Amino acid sequence: MSTRDIVHIALFAALTAALGLVPPLTLPAVGVAITAQSMGPMLAGALVGAKRGGLALALFYVLVAVGMPLLAGGRGGMGVLLGASGGFVLAWPIAAFAIGWAYQRARFNPGLPGELAILAVFGIGLVYLIGVPWISAVAGLSLSQAFIGSLGFIPGDLIKIAVVIAVTRTVRRAYPALSQGR
Repeated sequence: MSTRDIVHIALFAALTAALGLVPPLTLPAVGVAITAQSMGPMLAGALVGAKRGGLALALFYVLVAVGMPLLAGGRGGMGVLLGASGGFVLAWPIAAFAIGWAYQRARFNPGLPGELAILAVFGIGLVYLIGVPWISAVAGLSLSQAFIGSLGFIPGDLIKIAVVIAVTRTVRRAYPALSQGR
C-alpha cells in the first residue's frame, strides 16, 4: 500500500466524519436519523475505488467503535453501533467497496444511467439490505415494520445520489488521477 493510498483512505474517513457535522433529522417511526454521512461511502467508492473506499469506511467504523464521536450529532462508541442505526453504519464499508468495484468495472466512467444504478443498488439497496433487518432485530419490530419505517429515507437518499454524482463528476474533471490510483 502506497503513501497515496493511505492518504486517500484517511481523507475519505475524515470526509465521512465531516459530513456528520450536518445536523441529523431523526425519523420517529424507527429511531434512525437521516444524515449526510451516508454520502461518505458513495463518494469514497465512486472516487477512489473498491479497496481504498472500503478501507476508508472500515477505518471510520473502527474509530466510531473505539468511542470517537464521529457520527452525526457527535455520537460514537459501541453502544451507538449496537443501536438501531448500527446496521447502516456496518454496511458502509461494504457499500463503499461494492460501489468502488462497480465503478472500476466501468473504468470510472459508467455514464449517468450506470452511475444512478450503481449508487441506487449499492449505496441504497445494499445498505438497506443490512440496515433494515438490524433495525428489526434491535428495535423489536417486524421486518415489514422496519422496512416501512425506513421508506421515509428514500427521498433523501435519492437527493444524496444526485449530489454524489455532481460532486464525483466535478472532482474527476478537476483531478482525473484520483480515481485511477496515480
